[in-house]
Amino acid sequence: MRPDLKPRALRAGDRVAIVAPASPFARDQFDAGVTELRQLGFEPVFSEEVFRRTEYLAGPADVRARDFVSAWTDPSIAAVVAARGGYGSVHLLPLLDAEVIRRHAKIFVGYSDNTSLLTWFNQVCGLVAFHGPMIEGRFARGADGYDRDSFLRSVGRAEPAGEVAGDGVEALKTGEARGLLVGGTLTQLVASLGTPFAFDPEPGCVLFLDDVAERPYRLDRMLTQLRLSGILGRASAIVFNGLPGCDEPGGTPTARNTVRQVLADFPGPILYGLASGHADGPTLTLPLGVDARVVADPRPALVIEEAAVQ
Repeated sequence: MRPDLKPRALRAGDRVAIVAPASPFARDQFDAGVTELRQLGFEPVFSEEVFRRTEYLAGPADVRARDFVSAWTDPSIAAVVAARGGYGSVHLLPLLDAEVIRRHAKIFVGYSDNTSLLTWFNQVCGLVAFHGPMIEGRFARGADGYDRDSFLRSVGRAEPAGEVAGDGVEALKTGEARGLLVGGTLTQLVASLGTPFAFDPEPGCVLFLDDVAERPYRLDRMLTQLRLSGILGRASAIVFNGLPGCDEPGGTPTARNTVRQVLADFPGPILYGLASGHADGPTLTLPLGVDARVVADPRPALVIEEAAVQ
């Protein structure tokens, strides 16, 4: 489904709920993220359920799903932000109702393991969602953790966010292409294949791929799986983050060269180094489910050409 539903833009004073769909988080990071949301002019809210712990998960799946739905259906809440990624958001998918999500459409922001929710929002609910900062490690670190400008342009203005490419983006293959911006963390996209919640982008899409700490042979394996599944063939362009921590220990092969080799026959433009999701510096916010343009020459850039909010 091509998203046909856009959430309302965030305004000063709006209530923003923090939920934990995946792994638990550090309490000092949580408190710092709450402070940052307040400094942005929003009112952070959360339930005590967000602090639940079950080994590597932020509580049982039914508790995480119930807390998510409670925040989502609360008419006083304008946006929902994930506390952390890690693992576990996929557990929520069978427990969520797409019609309920559509009926209470609002902003959802997350990345990493929360890719499973982002793609479900896009594909099943038909709702634009945001590959952007979470509480731990991002909002918690203020300007060092996330790019405030791209976040506020994406969620706070009913107009196209425009160019979101930062320094360090390079073109591995030149050209220009347009399409619906989709994607997220590569590991989660590949893990979805063969399930009822499989990543299933439309032909001509602009495919954004993010990951961290995956060795080159694993990147090769996952990109090859996307190729063999036919997904790479649907993309008009591919945009990678900087794949931090993905070079082989010792320096070679590198993630960059692995991407170049595996995608040597890809016909469209390829950008590398867009700092969204897992990034060494401040993470950019990307609205998923809106039209975008990739420009790989003369100055590489990703341009958001459609408003993500209304």
